[in-house]
Amino acid sequence: MPTSDRRPRSLSARLVVGSALLALVVAAAFGVLVFAVTTLDDATKRERHTKAVTAETLRLERLVLDLDTGLRGFVLTGKGDLLAPWTSARAALPKSLRDFQQLASTTAGERRRATTLVTSIDQYVNDYAVPVVEIARENPAAARQTFVSDEGAQQLAAVRDRFADFLSTESAVAAARTSTAQRRSDEAIAAAVAGLIASALLIIGFGLYLARSIARPARDVAEGAARLAGGDLTTRLRPQGVGEIEELTHAFNRMAERLEASRRELEEQNQKLRESERAKSELVSIVAHDIRNYLQPITWRLHALAHRARAAHRDDDVADVRATQDILAQLASLVSNLLDTARLESGLDDLQLDALDLAMLASEAATAAASPQHAIDVQAAQPVMVAGERVRLRQCIDNVLANALAHSPDNAPVHVYVSRENAADRVWAKLEIIDEGPGIPESILPHVFEKFFSAGTEGRGLGLGLYIAKRIASAHHGDLVADRYAGKGARFTLRVPALP
Repeated sequence: MPTSDRRPRSLSARLVVGSALLALVVAAAFGVLVFAVTTLDDATKRERHTKAVTAETLRLERLVLDLDTGLRGFVLTGKGDLLAPWTSARAALPKSLRDFQQLASTTAGERRRATTLVTSIDQYVNDYAVPVVEIARENPAAARQTFVSDEGAQQLAAVRDRFADFLSTESAVAAARTSTAQRRSDEAIAAAVAGLIASALLIIGFGLYLARSIARPARDVAEGAARLAGGDLTTRLRPQGVGEIEELTHAFNRMAERLEASRRELEEQNQKLRESERAKSELVSIVAHDIRNYLQPITWRLHALAHRARAAHRDDDVADVRATQDILAQLASLVSNLLDTARLESGLDDLQLDALDLAMLASEAATAAASPQHAIDVQAAQPVMVAGERVRLRQCIDNVLANALAHSPDNAPVHVYVSRENAADRVWAKLEIIDEGPGIPESILPHVFEKFFSAGTEGRGLGLGLYIAKRIASAHHGDLVADRYAGKGARFTLRVPALP
C-alpha cells in the first residue's frame, strides 16, 4: 500500500516539474521575442519620425528659397508680379516654423538645433529680406547696390549651412538609433532562437519520457476500451506502467467486469420486459376486440329502440337512446384507438402507399370535423402530393384536429395550412394545425405525444390520439411536432416526404 500511494505522487510530481520547466523556457523565449519586436517597433517609429522631420525641414528650406527668389526678382526688375513667391512663402512661413519646432522636439539636442535654425531664418527674414523689399519699393536703385546683394547672399548661405547641418545631424542620429536597435534586435532574436531550440529539446525529451511511461500503457488502455466499446466485454488488460497508469489498468479491468455483469442482468431484464410487453399487447388487443364485438349488437339494439321510440313519439326515450349512442360511440373510438396502438407497436399494420393530395385530405377532414361552434379554415395554394395510406393519414389529421377542437374556446376557428417546404436534403409536405386555445404549457410540451398522456381534461379519452398520430407520421418517414404559436394557442406541424 505505501508503494502504491507513493508512485502516483511521483508520477504527478514529474509531470508537474516537467511541464513547469517547459512553460518557463517557452515563456522566456517568447518574452525575448516580444522584446525584439518591441525594439524593432520603437526603431520603426523613430525612423518614421526622422523622415517626418526631414520632410518638414526640406519644406521649410523651399519656403526660404522661395522668399529669396521672389526678393531677387523684385529687386532686379522692380516688377510687382515677381514678388508673388515672396508673398506666398512669407504667408506660409509662420505655420511651417511652428510645425517644424513642434515636430523637432523629441530630444534636447534636436530641440536646440531646431531653435538655432528657426532663429537664423527669422534673422534673415526680419533683418534683411523685409527691409530690402521695403527699400526696393521706395528706391529700387538703392536696393540694387552690390553690398545689399552681398549681404543677402551671406545671410542666405548661413541659413542654408544651418539647414545642411541640421539634416546631416538628424541623419547621423537616425543611423545610430537604427544600428543600436538592429543590434539589440539581433541579440534578442538569437537568444529567442536559443530558447526555442532548448524548448524543442526539452519537448522531445519530455515526449520520449511520456511515450515510455504513459503513452504506451495508455494506448493499450485505448485499444482495450475500443474492444470494450465494440461489445467484447471479456477484454482485460495486463497491469503495467507506473503510478496512476497502473491504477488506470486496474480500474479498467474492474469496469469491464461490472459491465459484463450488468449486460447479463440487462439482457435478462429486457427479455422479461419484452415478454411482458408482448403479453400486455396481446391482452389489450384481445380485450378490445371482444369489447368491439359486444358493442356492435348493442349499437344495433339501440338503433332499433330509437326507431320504435320515434314511431311512438316518445321523445324522452329518443333523447336517452341518443345520449347512450353517443357514449357507445366514444367507447368504440377508445377501443379502436387501443387496437390501432397494438397494431402500430407490433408492426402488423403494413402501409399500402398511394399518391395522395395532402391538401385534399385536410379539406375532407376539416369538413367532417367542423361544427357550428368551431369553423375550420383550410388554406392550400396548390395540390401537395405525398406517398401515403389514405386511411392512416386521414386518421392522423383527424386526431390532431380533434385535439385542436377540444382545446379551442367556443366560436374560435381552427386554422389549417398545407404547403411544400424546401429543406437541404429533400422537399417536405407540411401541414400545420393551429388553434386559438390556451396553448401548451412548457412543462408538458415534451410529453404530449406520450402514450396515455393527458393534459388533465376530463372525459376526453385515454390520451392515445396524439400518440397514434405521431406513430403514423413516423411510419410515413415523417414527423409530427408541437409548439406554442406566437405566444397564444398550440401549433401541430406534420411533415412527410413530398412527391415531385
